[in-house]
Amino acid sequence: MIATAGLVDFHCHLDLYPDHAAAVQDAEASGVFTLAVTTTPRAWPRNHELAQRTKHVRAALGLHPQLVAERESEIDLWDRYLAETRYVGEVGLDAGPRFFKSLDAQKRVFQHMLQRCAQAGDKIITVHSIRSAKAVLDIVEANLPPERGKIVLHWFTGTKSEAKRALALGCYFSINAGMLGNERHAPMVQAIPLDRMLTETDGPFTRTGDRPSRPTDVASVVEELGRLHRLPASDVASLVRDNLRALLG
Repeated sequence: MIATAGLVDFHCHLDLYPDHAAAVQDAEASGVFTLAVTTTPRAWPRNHELAQRTKHVRAALGLHPQLVAERESEIDLWDRYLAETRYVGEVGLDAGPRFFKSLDAQKRVFQHMLQRCAQAGDKIITVHSIRSAKAVLDIVEANLPPERGKIVLHWFTGTKSEAKRALALGCYFSINAGMLGNERHAPMVQAIPLDRMLTETDGPFTRTGDRPSRPTDVASVVEELGRLHRLPASDVASLVRDNLRALLG
C-alpha cells in the first residue's frame, strides 16, 4: 500500500462520520488533502471552523440537490457564506427516481449558485450529476465561463461523449472506487485524460471492507488507477497532486 501523505480526497463528508472533529483530525494526521463537502449551508460554520485549524483539510459550502425540495429557502444563507470560501459543494442535480420531482427547483438553485460563483470568480465547485449529466453541463456552459471558476465532476456516471463535452468545458473529474469497480463506467473513466483526474472517497457513503471509507482509503483508488493506466501507484499519486496544483493555480 502506498503512503497516504500527499494523497488527495477531493470529496468526503467529514461531518457525517460519528465524530466530526476526530474525522478531521484523522485526515490531517494522515496528510491526505481532503475537501470536506457539506450538504446544507447550516453545516458550514462548524466545518469551516474545524478545517481552519488544519493544513490539509478544506471545507466546501454546499446545498445538496437531494435536499433542495425541503431546503431551497437556505439559498439565502448559502449566499451569505459564499465570500468565506473558495470551495463549493456538494451541489448539482439528481434526476434519480427519488428526487426527480424536485428537478426544476434543483436546476433553479444550481443555476443561481453558478451565477453567484461566476460573479465572485475563482471558486472550485464539486458537482453531483446523477442521471443528469447533460442538464448539469448545459447549466455550467450557460452560467460559469471557464475563466470564472472550475468544475470538478464528482462520481460522474455519464456517457463517454458527455465526459468529452465536460472536458471541452474545462471540467475535472474526481474518481472513486465505486466508479472503478463498475464495468459499465470503465470506458468513460478510461476516456478521462490523466491531467484532468482527481481522486475521492465520498466517505462515509462508500465502504472499504466492512466499514465506511475514510480519506486514507483513497490509496486504493490511486492503486486501481495505476493498474488501469499501467503506471506505478506513486506516479498516479504524483499526477493527481500536480492536477490539484493546476486546479488551484
